[in-house]
Amino acid sequence: MNGFLSELGKKLAERWLTLLVLPGALFLGVLAAGRELGHTCWYALGALPSRLDRHTATLAASTADLFLLLLAFLLAAAACGLAAQALGSLVERLWLAADWLAWPTATHFLVRRLIARRGRLFDRRRREAGDAHAVAGRHDAPPEAAHRAAVATSRLRRVADATPARPTWTGDRLHAVETRLRGHLGIQVAVVWPHLWLHVPDTTRAEITAARESMLRAATLAGWGLLYLAVAAVWWPGALLCGALTGTAWHRFRAATDAYATLVESAVRLHAQDLARQLGIGRRGPLTLAHGTALSAYLADGRDPAPDLLLPPD
Repeated sequence: MNGFLSELGKKLAERWLTLLVLPGALFLGVLAAGRELGHTCWYALGALPSRLDRHTATLAASTADLFLLLLAFLLAAAACGLAAQALGSLVERLWLAADWLAWPTATHFLVRRLIARRGRLFDRRRREAGDAHAVAGRHDAPPEAAHRAAVATSRLRRVADATPARPTWTGDRLHAVETRLRGHLGIQVAVVWPHLWLHVPDTTRAEITAARESMLRAATLAGWGLLYLAVAAVWWPGALLCGALTGTAWHRFRAATDAYATLVESAVRLHAQDLARQLGIGRRGPLTLAHGTALSAYLADGRDPAPDLLLPPD
């Protein structure tokens, strides 16, 4: 047990150092440097070491003062890391927008207008993709028709994966999975997923967990980008750092959400039938809409399936 606790402590310390302290130390260093340089002499990097040395010599006049300064610096860096994670959670909530109806009422009008605008763009891109595929499917189609159809489909997916119901692409990507599974298989993902998670193999859980952690890391990176607004307040190049971090975070979050949505949908389609059979629901064949609806109803409120939806006795 002592060995286990020791190893656990090492892992926690390593994650604490990697995720909180090191990025926080970098942020504090840039903030201190930006405060010294200011907006006017933002380019005077050569004089920075000597100017910072004077402050360090004043604050760390003795070994005890140096130790306290280092401790305070580490705690401040960890606090910055926690603040970045908190901001990242807020950013993730905004980017997924699953609960936008619970946002302040004043935002509903703008969100609905954004969804309607994205919906009109989606309809236009869908017509363009349909026309391009119709041309590519003709026997006398020109050689470049297939490429144009692929480009049109890619342009469509850059708007949304299905008819927009969220103000963001990432929110629509996850919502499209829920909509398809409910429409094709009768599966309510929010109800079935906790039970399915206990049923899927460890390899599947590992892949989905890795994709979800990638989303969290990308959102935290966006949180760091927002923190760098404090640097921009005292040193204008900090705005460039803020924009670069936030833009990178958005692209990473979008890619991670796409991978996560794909894995979740695949896991449901591959393993929901096995879960239903363990509960005595199903038939000798693929999961149907009626059986998926019965599975969701049974897991939601314990409603017994109709007799014709139960597995026949062996």
